[in-house]
Amino acid sequence: MKHAPKNILYHELIGLYVKVVDSTSETYVGLEGKVVDETYNTLIIKTDNGEKKVLKHASKFMFTLPNGLKTIVDGSRLVGRPEERLKKIVFKKRW
Repeated sequence: MKHAPKNILYHELIGLYVKVVDSTSETYVGLEGKVVDETYNTLIIKTDNGEKKVLKHASKFMFTLPNGLKTIVDGSRLVGRPEERLKKIVFKKRW
């Protein structure tokens, strides 16, 4: 499955370019760089000024996908371990 805005939650975020477009904390807004790590509650972003930890649930992120498309994701949808993110997504059965 290729990276696309509609299936961003299915993919690994580490290595993607990200920008914080909205946050409850003013210090997070405008941070941008490459995602270098992800924990349960935070994204660790490598910026020009070093690595910064950003709370997922308090922010909205704009990810730039490898094909150049950009998508905005509400951080509350990212909360949890990356491997458990798929368990939260409900699949509709067709049969």
